[in-house]
Amino acid sequence: MTLLMNILTVFVSVALVGNYVFSETLGICPFLGVSSKPSTALGMGLAVTFVMTLSNAVTFLVFEYLLKGKYEYLQTIVFILIIASLVQFIEMLLKKMVPSLYKSLGIYLPLITTNCAVLGAANNAVGNDMVSGDFILSTSYGFSAAVGFTLAIVIFAGVRSRMDEKDVPESFRGVPITLVAAGIVAMVFNGLLSGISFG
Repeated sequence: MTLLMNILTVFVSVALVGNYVFSETLGICPFLGVSSKPSTALGMGLAVTFVMTLSNAVTFLVFEYLLKGKYEYLQTIVFILIIASLVQFIEMLLKKMVPSLYKSLGIYLPLITTNCAVLGAANNAVGNDMVSGDFILSTSYGFSAAVGFTLAIVIFAGVRSRMDEKDVPESFRGVPITLVAAGIVAMVFNGLLSGISFG
């Protein structure tokens, strides 16, 4: 029961309260670049969820059994290599085993390698007192961060699809209105959660 409560605590604190996009401002590039349609955003979110969960599991093992103590200064470089290798491995596996899924996710997979939220989740999990030293909690941390990323990108894609229907002043069209809308969505999301927490 305690493990389940700890996993739930990690999920709520990482996916919702400390959302990587809205609170930590990590993963903003794919958040702004791929969130034009909800279906595209969901595809990117699912791909990130798979990679982030798997990378957190692998980086935990590498950190605990190879880097901890003596080689911690290599953490970032090793984690980047692990994430890039995992993305390449998944890309090859999907291409061979499930070609239809590979075609639908093909454009998203290379983007995941450069998504700073994936590296951020791996780095934060090994340095976080809440999950430090526990494989299941560290993996849950990656999954929770990815679910929060997916939630953010899908919500914003819905907002952007509605913005396309509106008459936006010419000086605000394109990037300016996108950034303004992203800021408003982030404030609403964080305000809603703080209202639930303290209300």
